[in-house]
Amino acid sequence: MQVRRQAFGESRGPGAHPVPWHRRALPGRAARALTDAAALATALLIATLLRHDGHIGNVDLTGLVVLSAVAAAVHTLAGINFGLYTGRWAYGCFEEIAALVKTSAVTVPAVLVLDTVLGRLVPRTAIIAAGMFALVLTAGVRYMVRSLQDSRLRPSPDRGARVVVMGAGEGATSVIRAMLRSPSSPYVPVALLDDDPAKRTFRVMGVPVVGTRDDMADVVRRFRAEAVVIAIPSASADLIRALTELAQPLNVDLKVVPPVVELFGRTVRVEDIRPVSHEDLLGRREVGIDLEAVAGYLSGRRVLVTGAGGSIGSELCRQVARFNPAKLVMLDRDESGLHAVQLSLDGRGQLDDRNLVVADIRDEQRLDEVFAEHKPQVVFHAAALKHLPLLEMHPSEALKTNIIGTYQILQTAMRHGVDRLVNISTDKAADPCSVLGYSKRITERLTAAADALVPGTYCSVRFGNVLGSRGSVLTAFAAQVEAGGPITVTHPDVTRYFMTVQEAVRLVIQAGALESKGEVLILDMGEPVRIADVAKRIADAADQHIQIVYTGLRPAEKLAEVLLGPDEPDHRPNHPLISQAPVPPLDGAVLSLLDPSSPREDLIAVLHWLAASPALPKKPHPVIAGKQRRPETAAVPPGRRP
Repeated sequence: MQVRRQAFGESRGPGAHPVPWHRRALPGRAARALTDAAALATALLIATLLRHDGHIGNVDLTGLVVLSAVAAAVHTLAGINFGLYTGRWAYGCFEEIAALVKTSAVTVPAVLVLDTVLGRLVPRTAIIAAGMFALVLTAGVRYMVRSLQDSRLRPSPDRGARVVVMGAGEGATSVIRAMLRSPSSPYVPVALLDDDPAKRTFRVMGVPVVGTRDDMADVVRRFRAEAVVIAIPSASADLIRALTELAQPLNVDLKVVPPVVELFGRTVRVEDIRPVSHEDLLGRREVGIDLEAVAGYLSGRRVLVTGAGGSIGSELCRQVARFNPAKLVMLDRDESGLHAVQLSLDGRGQLDDRNLVVADIRDEQRLDEVFAEHKPQVVFHAAALKHLPLLEMHPSEALKTNIIGTYQILQTAMRHGVDRLVNISTDKAADPCSVLGYSKRITERLTAAADALVPGTYCSVRFGNVLGSRGSVLTAFAAQVEAGGPITVTHPDVTRYFMTVQEAVRLVIQAGALESKGEVLILDMGEPVRIADVAKRIADAADQHIQIVYTGLRPAEKLAEVLLGPDEPDHRPNHPLISQAPVPPLDGAVLSLLDPSSPREDLIAVLHWLAASPALPKKPHPVIAGKQRRPETAAVPPGRRP
């Protein structure tokens, strides 16, 4: 029978109590103080002997012992005052060494004074020299202990994969520290690469910089590396693509650390290191955020997210939760989506939280109940239908969900005094030519109209394709590869803007902090990417031959998307990655004239007209004139001030 060793401080049997924390901590702290006292006494002896040219007979041993005891007491008291023996820092860290210097700076003058009072037990020059010797000895002991601890934690070179780390900045330092302080680490760093000439002689925990990215092939061979880790959290997609091309012929695994937006301020861990993904190659970029401004409107506030179970909505919930809102209400009609987002937030997924709300944005009465119960102060409206081909076939659904649903969210928010509302739009709303684009442009105009009626801020945020979402092209291509191909691309020259869902949501949250007057805020998504190039890269990475087939543009599909309409200036007054364009408001009262049961072509024509018209008269448009019946699903009350 194997007997488990009892953990220190663990209960020792029935009725026994755990060892108090101070009884566990004091022995270690006392040992540190005694070690420092012994080092100080040794330093006094050495300094005194040197002062007397090594003649021990000239040394007052009794006086030396007395003064050593006095010096030890002063050093210990000063050390406690500066946190040296209170467990404030890890043993041997820079902060502790700084406290050690302060302690020594106080101890030496105090001992000089006390030595004078006690009758000059040792020469004064010996006391001053002893202070410097003691500082070297105590720091040396700490360095030795820290080195022994680090050596015990280092993984065995025989067990971990030998890796070359690209980058020698803060990210690489965190990565190497994480690798070398875990015996179970699967990686052993053997060399660093960095393009900065100033770092040619740089070392991180003993790992040297041996060249630049152009030396990657030679360094991999010389150090017998099995993997290359790109340890640059701020690396752009262009840099990762360039490094990928260099590593591809070397037969090594290529790994990467997460971008800054995913780390959200914390240090890199070994578990964060992962293979390079298509998201890294396409949409990765450094996104700055004004944390103080964002926290100002989210921290301690009641926040509601519609469409919380979707790709954008769920990421909104995860990022908003990091700003400690007073309440985070997650609304969706998809209960499975709500279950998934709760699991990602708390790991439980019990579905027993009133802040999880099953509701349909088409149901105005239900929305009133939700807003009355939770009283949100900030609303992110992400619920929408977004697949362009489906909405071309079923425009009435775009009307009922995207347009009327958004209008009801706006009206309910106004009635219940919501201070800030962010409507999630799409690049299809810029110079629209599809049902999806028409419907989202109309929601931008309805949001602008609502902003003019309330003292708070109601704005729309527009961006393009997000990588990692359920409807993204990468998801579709991956499924086609899994099925054995072919990968279908509409046109060889079709281009799209891409951004990872984390980066897009980060900018959405930042946009919500900006002051705007009914404007649409357009996220800078970098340069557009050819879809054919993406398809080729994915096909080349597959284990089998995958054919690429061009199917032709679908109805109402553009060859190249734009983020700004023809009359929208690229004006960025508040953030370098966010343009702000004015939106002509749309009176929501005209929605009561729309009939989802109208013939498809007529309904599309009306949506086109509503999206493009600079201003609407109060009388009905000719296409919808003469309607005698208004179904309940289309009836929307006129806008009301809260």
